[in-house]
Amino acid sequence: MVLTLGLSAGAKEKEWALASPNGRLVARIVNDEGCIYYFVAYDGDYLITAASIGLRYTTGNNAEQWHTAAKKVSRRTIDETIASPFSRQTSMRNHCNEMTMYLKKDLSIVFRAYNEGFAYRFVWEGKPGKVFEEKVDYSFPHNWLVTVSYVSQFDSTDRTIQYCSSFESQYKTMRLEELDPQRLCFLPIMVHCDNGIKMCITESSLCDYPGLYLYKNPRPGFAGTIYGEHAPLPRRVEQGGHNNLQLIVKERENYIAEMDRTKHFPWRIMMVGTATEIAMNNLSYLLGEPSRVEDISWIKPGKVAWDWWNNWNISGVPFEAGINNDTYKHYIDFASKYGIEYVILDEGWAINGKADLFQVVPEIDLPMLVNYAKERNVGIILWAGYYAFDRDMEHVCQHYSAMGVKGFKVDFMDRDDQIVTDFYRRTAETCARYHLVVDFHGAFKPAGLNRTFPNVLNFEGVFGLEQMRWAGLEWDQMRYDCEIPFIRQSAGPMDYTQGAMLNGCRNSFHPCWNEPMSQGTRCHQLALYIVLESPLNMLCDSPTNYEKEPDYTRFVAEIPTVWDETRVLQGEVGEYIVTARRKDNTWYVGGITNWTARDVEIALPTVDQNIGSNYTIELYTDGANAHRRGSDYSHQTISSHLAPLTLHLAPGGGFVAKITTE
Repeated sequence: MVLTLGLSAGAKEKEWALASPNGRLVARIVNDEGCIYYFVAYDGDYLITAASIGLRYTTGNNAEQWHTAAKKVSRRTIDETIASPFSRQTSMRNHCNEMTMYLKKDLSIVFRAYNEGFAYRFVWEGKPGKVFEEKVDYSFPHNWLVTVSYVSQFDSTDRTIQYCSSFESQYKTMRLEELDPQRLCFLPIMVHCDNGIKMCITESSLCDYPGLYLYKNPRPGFAGTIYGEHAPLPRRVEQGGHNNLQLIVKERENYIAEMDRTKHFPWRIMMVGTATEIAMNNLSYLLGEPSRVEDISWIKPGKVAWDWWNNWNISGVPFEAGINNDTYKHYIDFASKYGIEYVILDEGWAINGKADLFQVVPEIDLPMLVNYAKERNVGIILWAGYYAFDRDMEHVCQHYSAMGVKGFKVDFMDRDDQIVTDFYRRTAETCARYHLVVDFHGAFKPAGLNRTFPNVLNFEGVFGLEQMRWAGLEWDQMRYDCEIPFIRQSAGPMDYTQGAMLNGCRNSFHPCWNEPMSQGTRCHQLALYIVLESPLNMLCDSPTNYEKEPDYTRFVAEIPTVWDETRVLQGEVGEYIVTARRKDNTWYVGGITNWTARDVEIALPTVDQNIGSNYTIELYTDGANAHRRGSDYSHQTISSHLAPLTLHLAPGGGFVAKITTE
């Protein structure tokens, strides 16, 4: 380790090494003349070289200052198992070596080396003050490929516009030198290093502090470094935006955050491993703050019959469909029939333009619908715009919880400055007090909040299926679907809103607002229930379309949304992925591909060596003509099949195998 990092005995007071428990990852941390930077090597190869860390701040009446030289360091090893309810597995191992560098009496930096990556964060325990800048950069030894999402606000180079984003952009892959220095990238991003190693950069424990963006050094060519940037704290906001439900920033301060007396800054995370290892990486969850909700027995993950994507488009009923009591009773009856836990009343149940969640449209009798659903063992979740929810949060939660509503889907924040990240915390905390679950839309990536408040079941922050209502084939959703399990999902669960029943192959897909369809095959849509992590998971299509195929719908409705165990069996970023998840004694294996058809082979011992000889496999695979008609699929059941399964995936295709053991 000493030879690899080039440490010398004479440098011991300025340089420290921190290795992962298995020794494969080694960080070198340097403090020299008040500057702090670090190197990270994996299996002897450098991934990060001389990346800077810094904090510029004021406290009380003190002048603006950077941190100073290290006073001392302490070390410890952490090896514990933490509960991870409503997640991809029931528990997670938190195993790392930790070093704390004490800079001043009230300021320190904590570094951690995991087998799965490297992380650090500042800890402030001093007087209240202001943060003007947190220096974050990543310096790379080679001009590697990188996969990023630029903020999508009209391709603007104006930073004040780029700070406002719905965090829904497809990925672009290019060399580091080709990044646009005028454009901000939001997290997570993936760096494709040598020898099949990937590095995913994200953050966790993001609370009451602005989110991190990255951008390229503006110098031409490969400068080796990408830099961090944070949205300054808003000084003045005005109500406006979508249906008057947003707060639009008009002026900003010259600093990024205000500090309380004690503050734990976000963890800066670098996940390291192969593509499939990154897809199983748990650091975002592990580095979230521990749960503040003692009793979680009331939190109920599950499926949702969703109205908005299918445009309330039901037929064969004796009433006009729309935002009205009869339509929602129909959705509730459908959910009850198939054991679906929730129905969402999306935008429109409250009068548009008022930003007032107590002004319900006259066509809706909300107490009646809540009681009607309760009698049928279905919960109601209400959509709420950001400002409408924030302006009277306590009263809204108190009122609707007392009515029997089970949660809120909160939308259109479209920012991640300190005010909005604190709104997430206040929303989660207030909803937890009133036993309400939360689904954040118009939202940045998960960053540990779902550990701190387990009632936060899901986040959007993804270019999900809703985009297919208006986006054409210029948006390659099949490739994107094969990227997000490795990149976006490394940060945590996502509300992608899968479940389309109208499915378009490459020569038949077209966007449609009223009767939307998916790119790719039906089995691709089905497999997304396995491949994607979504504790609160949508059935996005119309009850009318689902009722035409009751056996298929029943299969979808019975797929769990939280799991005891998860394994990513195979895959390549942007190409394909095969994921296995276990609930009790039943395994579900799902696989998807991009627009390239391919065969995959699944050997049952790679799923679980404990699968015995007495089992059945229920298979949904692309039909023989799925390349011509996306909705074509095959359904069969196999008993005690010991040979490996070879499955053909059509272009944009997928499969699901349900393995039930005795």
